Amino acid sequence: MKRNWELEELIDCFTFLPNELKEISNKSGKTRIGFAIMFKFFQNEVRFPNYKSEIPKAVIEYIGKQIDTSPELFEQYDFEGRAFYYHKSQIRNYFGFREATTEDSVVVRDWLSQQISPDEIEIEHLKTKVYNKLRKLKIEPPTIDRVERITRSALNVFEEQFFKEIFSKIPTLTKARIDNLISESIENEISETEEFMSFSYIRNDPGRIGLESALNEIT
Repeated sequence: MKRNWELEELIDCFTFLPNELKEISNKSGKTRIGFAIMFKFFQNEVRFPNYKSEIPKAVIEYIGKQIDTSPELFEQYDFEGRAFYYHKSQIRNYFGFREATTEDSVVVRDWLSQQISPDEIEIEHLKTKVYNKLRKLKIEPPTIDRVERITRSALNVFEEQFFKEIFSKIPTLTKARIDNLISESIENEISETEEFMSFSYIRNDPGRIGLESALNEIT
């Protein structure tokens, strides 16, 4: 979530509608403001915050004024407490979302691996695709670390398929020549009848400048 908000933006994004206020009517104190902030955060970001520091002070204060609850009480709202997880469940249900499963991770990973192109492998950009896909599927995003693993796994799947496809198109003769080139078992000598030379030979120092060494380097 961005850090700086104009008043007009706060009004547009964090104002509670009458039907939304019904969701907090039976809550008070720290649970009231905690639920309200989680509700509006999820509505705007389509995920829950991982840390309280993700939520700008201006947002907390604006929501506190609306629900007639002190913003300072949010400091007492426990992100590890039972109420927090119950509130998350309530908010998911309200917006028609559900928690991500292991099967969802596999589905999204496989989907993403098909969306990647060789010129589009920047991790942050791919993670954005993951979040957008989960939003369309009405699935609450898993943890940041889990999204990172899904993204990198999809990239690995793409790279493996990408190179397999290239390899399948290389002629058999060319593969043999490549094997000969990188094989360390081939003697590092050049003869008139030798068709290939090893990669280690090519990497050798050419030696003193002369006609013979120049011709070898040309070869």
